[in-house]
Amino acid sequence: MSHPHALAERWRAARPPVAGLHLDSAACSRQSLAALDAAARHALHESEVGGYVAAEAAGAVLDAGRAAVAKLCGLTDAEVVYTTGSLNALDVLLGSWPRDRRKLACLPGEYGPNLAVMEAHGFEVRQLPALDDGRLAIDDAAFELEDNPPDLVHLTPVASHRGIVQPLSMMAELCRELGVPLVVDAAQALGQIDCAVGADVTYSSSRKWMAGPRGVGVLVIRPELMQRLTPRAPLGFGEANVAARVGFSVAVGEHLACGPELIRARLAELGAIARRLLADVDGWAVVEEAEEPSAITTLAPTDGVDPQGVRDWLFAERRILTTYGGVQRAPMEMTGPVLRISPHVDTSTEDLETFAEALIEATAATAQT
Repeated sequence: MSHPHALAERWRAARPPVAGLHLDSAACSRQSLAALDAAARHALHESEVGGYVAAEAAGAVLDAGRAAVAKLCGLTDAEVVYTTGSLNALDVLLGSWPRDRRKLACLPGEYGPNLAVMEAHGFEVRQLPALDDGRLAIDDAAFELEDNPPDLVHLTPVASHRGIVQPLSMMAELCRELGVPLVVDAAQALGQIDCAVGADVTYSSSRKWMAGPRGVGVLVIRPELMQRLTPRAPLGFGEANVAARVGFSVAVGEHLACGPELIRARLAELGAIARRLLADVDGWAVVEEAEEPSAITTLAPTDGVDPQGVRDWLFAERRILTTYGGVQRAPMEMTGPVLRISPHVDTSTEDLETFAEALIEATAATAQT
C-alpha cells in the first residue's frame, strides 16, 4: 500500500461513516472501530472481573502502546507515563521539575494554556527569537542559548493557531550540543510530522492526529532526566480511564501499521492542496506557505469577516466541521481570531473543493447578518 488513495480507503474503511465533512483533526480525529471496540471490551471486562484485575490483564496492550509511542519519539529506552492529556502531562512534568532551575525559553507563539501552567509553577519565561511568520530563528537562537542558557527549552513544533512546522530536529541537535534539556509539546506534531528526534521529554495527546480517544495523553521522558525529577506522587499513579488507554494503544498500533511516513506525506499533500484551493477566496488570507509540510491550513480574515460566525454557519448549514481559533491560543503572538481546517488522510480533493465552495457561501451569508 503506497498510493494515497489506498491509504485513504484503508483509513475510511476502518471507521464509522462520518456525519458530514470532518476537517477538524487538529482538534479531535475520528476513532477507528478497532479502537472503539478495544475500549468497550475493556470496560466490559472491568464489569466482569473487576477494574484492577482487568487493568492487570491489559498490561501487555498498555506496554505495547508505551513502546510504540517511545519509538515515534526516538527514545526506545524512555520512561512513558500515561496522562489525561497534553496539558496534564506538562503540569505533571513542570510540577516535578527542580525548584531552583525554573528558567524556560519558548517561542512567541507558545500555546496560551501552556503559558498558564508555566506561570502556575513559577517558571520564568523568555522568548526565543522568531521570524515574522513565527518560525524559530535557529541561528539567533543558537547564539542566545549558548550565551545565556535556560534550564529548559520548551518547543511546540506545530502550534494550535497555525500550521507552520518548526525545525524540531535542528533544535534537538542544538540543545544536545549545549546540554540544555529540550521539552517538546507534540500535541499537534505526533502523527503529523516526524517527532523521532530523541528529545529529553516529549508529551502529546491521543485525540488529535493519532486518532485515539479523548482523555488520554503520554509523557515520554529520557531516563537520565527522570532521575532529576521530584514528582509529588509517583508518575502514572492514581485514578485512570484504563479503557481509553487501551483504545489509544490500539490507535497507535494502527498508525504504525499504516506507515507513519505514508501518513505524514499524505497529510502534507492535503495541506498543499487545501492552501492552493483557498488562496483566492475573498475575505481570507492563507497564513501558511503552500508547501508547508503540515495538514493544517489557517485562514485569517482580511475584510472584517467573523471566523466564529463562519465556523458556526459551516457546521449548521453544511455539516462541515472546522476550528475557530481565538487569540487566547497564542496570546504573545496572535493579533486576531482565525479559522482552521485540518483534514486527515481520508479526506479527498473533492472534499476540499466542497469546503472551498462552502466557505465562499459562509463568508457571504455571515457578512449579511
